[in-house]
Amino acid sequence: MEKKLLALLCLFFIGNLFSQENQFKLLKTNSTEVVAGASISNTSGIVDVSDENGIFSLEAEYLPGSFQISALGFETLEVHLRSSQSLQQIYLRPTSENLSEVVVRSTVIPKTLRKVPASVNLVTKTDFNRTDATNVLETFNNVPGMFVNQGALNTNKINIRGIGARSQYSTNRIQAYFDGIPLTTAEGELTLDDFDQESLDRIEVIKGPTSSIYGAGLGGSINLYSKQPTKEEARLTAKTQFGSFNTQKQVYQASNTNKNSSLFATFTNLTSDGYRDNGNYDRKSALVNGSLKTSKNGSLSYLANFTRLKAFIPSSLNEEDFRNNPEKAAFTWGQSQGYESYDKGMLGGSYIHSLFDNFSNTTSIFLSFRDAYEPRPFNILKEERVSAGARTKFNLNTQIFELPSEISFGAEYYNEWYETGTFQNLYEDSPGEGSVLGERISNNEQDRNYANFFAQVNLEFTKKWNLEAGFNINTTNYSLTDLYTQDDVDQTGEYGFDTVFSPRIGTSYEVDEGKNIYASISHGFSTPTVAETLTPEGQINTNLEPETGINYEAGFKGNWFQNKLYTEVSVFSIQIENLLVAQRVAEDQYVGINAGKTNHNGIEFLTTYRFLVGSDISIKPYVNGAINFFEFDEFVNNDEDFSGNKLPGVPKYTVNLGVDIKSDSGFEFFGNFRNVGEIPLDDANSGYTDQYSLLNFKAGYSFKVFQGLNLNLYGGVNNALDENYAASIVTNAVGFGGAAPRYYYPGNPRNYYGGLQLNYIF
Repeated sequence: MEKKLLALLCLFFIGNLFSQENQFKLLKTNSTEVVAGASISNTSGIVDVSDENGIFSLEAEYLPGSFQISALGFETLEVHLRSSQSLQQIYLRPTSENLSEVVVRSTVIPKTLRKVPASVNLVTKTDFNRTDATNVLETFNNVPGMFVNQGALNTNKINIRGIGARSQYSTNRIQAYFDGIPLTTAEGELTLDDFDQESLDRIEVIKGPTSSIYGAGLGGSINLYSKQPTKEEARLTAKTQFGSFNTQKQVYQASNTNKNSSLFATFTNLTSDGYRDNGNYDRKSALVNGSLKTSKNGSLSYLANFTRLKAFIPSSLNEEDFRNNPEKAAFTWGQSQGYESYDKGMLGGSYIHSLFDNFSNTTSIFLSFRDAYEPRPFNILKEERVSAGARTKFNLNTQIFELPSEISFGAEYYNEWYETGTFQNLYEDSPGEGSVLGERISNNEQDRNYANFFAQVNLEFTKKWNLEAGFNINTTNYSLTDLYTQDDVDQTGEYGFDTVFSPRIGTSYEVDEGKNIYASISHGFSTPTVAETLTPEGQINTNLEPETGINYEAGFKGNWFQNKLYTEVSVFSIQIENLLVAQRVAEDQYVGINAGKTNHNGIEFLTTYRFLVGSDISIKPYVNGAINFFEFDEFVNNDEDFSGNKLPGVPKYTVNLGVDIKSDSGFEFFGNFRNVGEIPLDDANSGYTDQYSLLNFKAGYSFKVFQGLNLNLYGGVNNALDENYAASIVTNAVGFGGAAPRYYYPGNPRNYYGGLQLNYIF
């Protein structure tokens, strides 16, 4: 009997031994910080995932055995594990940040950044965190080759490699998309001020002509991507921020992600009294985006955005006021209390479907509108715009001449309906009341059709050498209906621009592991905007031609010292023809003309280095910049020859020096020093702005209040040196009635901000 009992006890013990789970705990190297969400796999696949305490379990039947442990932000570990009755600790080493291996989504055929034969820059969460988040455009000033003229929160213009610098008050000649939905209108105008970095995952900027991909984009393209789910969870976020000039920002976000769908909703409200008189600003924005897996081979993504803005305009100042009284508004804008206001929205969806293993399609449809009212001293402008369109793209993995190849082709079409009217502003007849609507001066309707047909092929000659070639065919036509019958001019008719063929070819070669050289030639174009075609009398100049240009570029992208150091260098030359010039004919009024050629030659560079201090502090110093040699090739305007002069509105150089410091304790620090060279004020180069330097700091601390609730406290200072500088200029300003020309938009003096953010994870 005793022998039977002993045998049963042995069987029970052995059975329990074979069925027991062995527990392991994942920790960050040389620290007590746990690593959650790591995947543990063997030859049969994933066998477990570490929990919020860094613990995973393995049944005894798997042990001893070899396993691979991987987690985002850590080096993959190959390890041999054995059974043990005690908790075993395993350490993972953090990886160095390596943006060069990020897959670029904004090219027609996705490819890692290092292998793209073009100058592409990423604006990431780290870049967003460096700023005060009042305007997403501020992050672009840290991209070499980009320069943002910021006259006020609502008065911004972006130029890339000097293209777009001659625009007076807005951004044009740059294509932009949000999750594949066009943001640039069919006439070429772009406003990015409506979007907040809190709703963005990242931004990809392709510099130089991108017409072979996106059509009218002589300066380049900017692609915004919304936040994407990283794991299945529900989250609520609330953020409030206060700063100088009574600037306030509130952000409310909610998200829910599961296996087959995700939903993100963001509401923001930004208000400010502004540094200058007549500078009040109020913007409310709501954005909803998400995705839904509809089948094994298909998924749907969607996006909706609405913005309501009312922003007063202090306008530009002459040099004396700029230096001695920068807080004042321009006299006429102050007297008329000029402002811009609009309701603006867009709605779009994209469906991605894998037709076969090597053949897929992405199709997007979109609808947008804008209803605007803008009282200016010289007149009151009313605009209504509705746009609708679609874009489809096919991707095929195949072989050409027995070489691994990828082919992409597709089309984009959208139609825009404008109604534009101007009215007299009777503010001088009613002192103190601001702008007063008077009689109509003009009324036009415009129906613009815009179509692109594009294709690209990538050939992989060897594992190190690849070639890509593509082209785009664009047609832009518009019909004009002149509804104003009180004058003798009737411009009603059908108009259009010549069909534009834009080819591109580029190649990349890996000279050593992680180091690539590239070269490319591309063609680009941009059509005139409605503002450029509009005369002071409210008529349309139908004789303007698109600007065209060719970009020649070569560069290097490479990693060094086990991917801790990353460097980029690019040299380029862009030749622009049919240059569109804003010719000033009255105070704050311009007429666009085709008047010459420009050469845009330059050098851009970028270096980042990342290293660890101890086990828990990451330090990333960086330096980037651009040296510009932009000048008129042939340019004669009003019998004056400006050939050989420097292009106005663009600094001679820009340099950024900075450091990002982060620790596992939750502390982070961002410091940035920016130096901007002189900027020519006009075509004659009769004056320049002073070079200036800006020093910005920001620090924050994040910690867990209790399980699921995290709090982030932060604060910063902008322009710590209290520099008096021109944040933007109006090129070719002319004084009327004996007044000095108003070139300058003063930058904000030293200013402070601080805030807190709560995140609750269910």
